[in-house]
Order: sequence, then structure tokens, then C-alpha cells
Amino acid sequence: MVLRVAVIGAGPGGLASVKCCLDEGLEPTCFERSQDIGGVWRYTDSVNDRRVSVYRSVITNTSKEMSCFSDFPFPEDFPSYLPHSLLLEYFRMYARQFDLLRHIRFQVSRDPKHHGEESHQQLIPSGTGQPQVPSHKAHLPALCLGIDTRFKGQYLHSQEYKDVEAFRGKRVLVVGIGNTGGDLAVELSHVAAKVFLSARSNTWVTSRVSSHGFPVDMVSTTRFQHFLSWLLPSALTRRIKFQKLNSWFNHANYGLASTKSSKFKIIINEELPFCLLSGTVVLKPSVKEFTEDSAVFEDGTSEANIDVVLFATGYVFPFPFLEESVRSLFDDNRSLYKCVFPPLEKPTLAIIGLIQLTGSIMVGAELQARWVTGVFAGWNKLPPPSRMMAEVLKKKPPVERNPSERENLKMSFIGYTDEIAACAGVKPSVLRLLLTDPRLALAVFFGPCTPYQYRLVGRGAWRGARGAILTQWQRTLQPLRTRVVEDDSHGSSRWPWMCLLALPMALTAGFLLSKHPRPGWGPAQGL
Repeated sequence: MVLRVAVIGAGPGGLASVKCCLDEGLEPTCFERSQDIGGVWRYTDSVNDRRVSVYRSVITNTSKEMSCFSDFPFPEDFPSYLPHSLLLEYFRMYARQFDLLRHIRFQVSRDPKHHGEESHQQLIPSGTGQPQVPSHKAHLPALCLGIDTRFKGQYLHSQEYKDVEAFRGKRVLVVGIGNTGGDLAVELSHVAAKVFLSARSNTWVTSRVSSHGFPVDMVSTTRFQHFLSWLLPSALTRRIKFQKLNSWFNHANYGLASTKSSKFKIIINEELPFCLLSGTVVLKPSVKEFTEDSAVFEDGTSEANIDVVLFATGYVFPFPFLEESVRSLFDDNRSLYKCVFPPLEKPTLAIIGLIQLTGSIMVGAELQARWVTGVFAGWNKLPPPSRMMAEVLKKKPPVERNPSERENLKMSFIGYTDEIAACAGVKPSVLRLLLTDPRLALAVFFGPCTPYQYRLVGRGAWRGARGAILTQWQRTLQPLRTRVVEDDSHGSSRWPWMCLLALPMALTAGFLLSKHPRPGWGPAQGL
């Protein structure tokens, strides 16, 4: 008997889930509220259809090689960082390649169980990078400290933001300094009379471009660096990280972050430091309260004549389509086994993409879907509910129940993806590769941990994975070859010697990590 699976949402997590179901011989039906695929990445000007979509100018924070589906690289001519239009085009290519659209029902506004579709399992993609309808809800803190009763100006959540036109010539306060808050403050500074950015936490700012011009995630997210983080004391790795971040500019001078703080977040924004330096954005502490036309801050200062307050304060995930008896089992991903499974007696429900990683959430979501569909198909096994609950309680950290603090819950990208890959039986072995394919092993260990690594072995192995890994830098540089100049560097001639020197270290790291794996939990790492 073929098991039927209901997939809620046709964003990137939903598309990956449908494909994984088909790979495992399951029968998926995807229910999508809107008329098209793409989830939040399908931009729309409308804010009245209860959909969350990206704003017009958004660019991805993770590069194409680090964010693609593991058996479907981005086209070579696509830039490393993508606008929403190209990312949506890529999703369409993926859906066509694997014939996914015929399994999707569009414009479904009711719970699937009311459509007479009794599915044996449910996959609930909750987002890949940002929340997806119907499982999101904008978070407005403490109903905004009197803003609803006293403030006479306009206030809105970033969910409603599309472009700058409505803010031209106005004095704007942006509350929240995550990636979205930083982006919107910079963008608004080009047209607004003044922009204030309120931050409640220590925030480190980095760039998408590394010191040598490559995508920063391809340079920093490597198994070698992950091994060093595992090997060295956490206090030392944090100190090294802070020094590296401060090498761009001193964050304490800008009021952004202190090296003495144990709680912090890292955001990606190339323009914010210049905006602060030029005064087009003014950084302020946390808001204490609002008056009719002013904001009063925790340090006692205030800013008058505020026209608009824009909250970039995150989302909560109520899952209104689930019954209360199921919803009560988890309040966020920390209540889920491996951030995926509620501890039910039968594994018939999985939440895909409700994670915060130091790398691409799309990659983590696809790995989750591969593991989950293997469980549904009977290839992968889960421990008893009591053991799952024990692990959940053991790993659940004591943190504030505030969506704006979720940056502190970011898990190591490689730590988490390796953990899920091991559950799915698709984690690559560096030691085995060193014995069978040394060139590939060195690329896997010292090169970027691209998604193709999880297609080298196990169920769903892809013949093209090796070639994709060995040509990933070519695809990264190809879009830049619009004007070619001579390069007199001799870095390539040093590569064989570097490989020889690195071989003993790769052997040692592969052995130690196989014997003593480090869990994927912890504050932001690897940037």
C-alpha cells in the first residue's frame, strides 16, 4: 500500500518535501493557499491577502552554492547572491525538472482534512529563511509599549513593507536589528528625512563578501573550521571570531556590540556601517515607551516628531490548522525531536524548516525532508517517544520566550546538517574518502560544505555530486567573467603542497569527529 502524505505549503521546503516523497515511493499531495509556488520568495505588491512575501529589493544572505537543492545546482550564469526573481525562477526550474507541479493543489483555503483527503502522514513546511503562510504571525512586542493607545503616527510590521515610496521625507524609527531591520534601515535612509534604528541586543555586522572577494559563507563554512571550533575552547573561538569581526570596524565605537557580551547576534549588511558613519542612520537603544509623536529609549533619551514606526521584530508560529491536542506538544522547534518531530506515539507529523542555522535554512530543510520521508517509508527508524522527549528536554536551553531573541538559538550549520544526515544515513565520511578519493576528500574537508556533500553516499546518492563539488568554484566565478583581466597570482601552484601538508590534519579530524561528534546546538558559529 502506497502511503499518502499531505504537504502544507509550496515554498522551497514544500517543494523539497514533495520531491523527497516521490523519491521514497510515497504519494504526496501539496496544499498551497496561494495560486503559485515559491512561498515568501514570490514577491507581491499586495499586503491584503495575508501572505508574507519578501520586500522588493531583497537579496539572499547565503550564496547560491551554499543554498541550492543538493542534486540540482543553480545555473552557472546566476550570480552568487540572488534577488527574489532569480530565486523564484530557480524554484520553477526545480519543479519542472522533477515534475512536482502535478502534485500541488493551489488556492486551498481550508484545512486539507476538510477536503476528503485522509492522509496517513503530514509534512508541514514552516519556512526556509522566513515564515510561510499559513503558519506565521507577526510579532509586535508588548503591544508596542503604548504605541496602540498613545502614538498618533503610523506603525506597521515589516511584513507589510514592500518598498521605500511611502516613507519618503519622513522620520522613521525601525525597531529590531536583525537582518531585516538592518536592511530596511539602510534602504529607508536613501529617501527618509531621518532613520533611527533601535537595538536591544549586541549585534555584530559582517559582509557577504570575504576578504578575498569570495562569498563569505563559502570561505567560512568548512569542515576544517568546524573541526577547529570543536577542538578549541569555546572562549578562544569566540575571541577569534570577535577579533575577525572587529577587523572590519570596531563595533564598540559604533555602539553595536561588545566583546564582553556572551549573548549576541550576527547580521549581514555591507552598507549599515557607512550609514551609521555618515549619520543617515542613527543607532538607539531599546524603546522604553511611546508618546504622541516621540519614542523614549531605555537610556533616557528620546526622539521627537517620529512619523512612522516600523517593527522588524520577527514572527511567531501558531500552526492554527493543527488541533490543540497536537499543538500543545510543542511551542517552538526546541520542543521537537531534532527540531522536526513532535514526540507522538506514531511518527505521522513532521515540521520542516522551523530552524535557525548559521547557514542556509533551505539546505537544512531539504535534509530534514529526506530523513522524514525515509521514516515515513520505513527506511529510517525513530526512538520511542519517551527517549525523544528525554533528548528534547536535555537539549532545550533556558532562553527568553521572545522571537526577537531567536538569533541566540542559531545552531551550527555543519553541526546540525551532519546530525540530520547521520539520521538519514547520508553523512559523508572524510576518512573513507581519503582512502578512496583523496582529491574529493580534501575538497570536502577544506572546501565549502556545499549541499552536494550529502549526495555522495546513502539513499538518494547523486552521480553528479562529485563533479558538482569539484567545480563549485567555477560556478561561483563564472558570472564575474564579463570582463576578463590577466591574473599574475601563483596561488594554484601552491595547491599541491598545501594538500600534502593538510592530509595528516584531515585524517586526524575525520577520526576524532567520527568518535566524538559535537551536537549542532549553540550560539551562532562559523561566520
